[in-house]
Amino acid sequence: MATVTDFELLRDALGTLKNREAVAERLLESSAKHSFDPDKELDWDAPFEPGKWFWPPELVSLYGTPMWERMSEEQRITLSMHEAASLASLGVWFEIILMQLLVRHIYDKDITSAHTRYALTEIADECRHSMMFARLVKAGGVDPYPVTRFNHNMGRVLKTISTTPGSFACTLLGEEILDWMQRLTFPDERVQPLVRGVTRIHVIEEARHVRYAREELRRQMVTAPKWERHLTRLSAGEAARVFSVAFVNPDVYTNAGLDKREALRQVKASAHRREVMQNGAKRLTDFLDDIGLMEGVGRRLWRSSGLLA
Repeated sequence: MATVTDFELLRDALGTLKNREAVAERLLESSAKHSFDPDKELDWDAPFEPGKWFWPPELVSLYGTPMWERMSEEQRITLSMHEAASLASLGVWFEIILMQLLVRHIYDKDITSAHTRYALTEIADECRHSMMFARLVKAGGVDPYPVTRFNHNMGRVLKTISTTPGSFACTLLGEEILDWMQRLTFPDERVQPLVRGVTRIHVIEEARHVRYAREELRRQMVTAPKWERHLTRLSAGEAARVFSVAFVNPDVYTNAGLDKREALRQVKASAHRREVMQNGAKRLTDFLDDIGLMEGVGRRLWRSSGLLA
C-alpha cells in the first residue's frame, strides 16, 4: 500500500496523480471567481411563466410512454413541476450527507492545508445549494419529497461508517448524473427562468466539486488496502441501485393525478428512460471503470441498477 509521501510518484490508468495541494489551490481560485449567492442572484418573487416547463420534457420520467401520449400538455407540465421538486428534495438529502462526509474526511487533516480549506469552501457551497433547492421546492407550492424511511436511515449509516473511497464514489454518483441533466436544463428556453437559474448556479459550482472528488477518489483507490477497494466496489454498486430507485419519488405520479402503479410500470419498461439514465451516468461509469471500481460484483450491481448498459 502506498503512503502519503508517495503521491508524486503514484500512477493509475489515467496517468500520474496530481499534487493534492496544487489541485486544491486551483479550485480555491476558481471558487473566489465563480461563486454565487442564490438569494441575491435569482428573482424568487417573479411569478412562474404560464406554459413553461419545470424540467425539460425529454428528462421527465414518463416521456415517450403510452401514458405520456394520453396526457394533456398541462398534465405534462404539472408532472415536470413535481419531478423537479422531487429532484430538489433528493438533492437536499444528498447534500446534507455529502457535507457530513466532507467533515469526516478533513477531521484528521492539516487545518492549514489548501486541501482542507477547499473542503470547507465546498461545504459552504453545499449549504447554499441545500437552501436554494429547498427554496425552489417552496416556490413551486408543493410539499417536499423525502426519500423512504429505509433509505433515510441507510443514509444515516453511510455518513457514519463510510470509508473514504466509498464516500467519494457515492459523492460522484449523486453529483454527476444530476449535473448531466442540469447542463441540458439551464440553456433550455422552454424551462421556467427560476429553474434555469438554479441549475446554472449548481452546474458552475458543482464542476469544482466533481474535480475535487475525482482527484481524491483516484488517490484513495491507489493507496487504499485491497479489502477497502473491494468494499468500495460493493458499496458504490449498491448505492447506484438505491439511487436509481430513489431518483424520482413515486408520489409525484399520484400528486399529478396519475395512476402511480401504472406510471411506475411504464417508466420501468421505457427504453427512452433507460437511455436517459445511462447517458447521464456514462461519464461517471467510464471514469469508475478506468480506476478499477467496476470489477466483479460491483459491475453486476451497476447493471442491476439500470445505470450501466
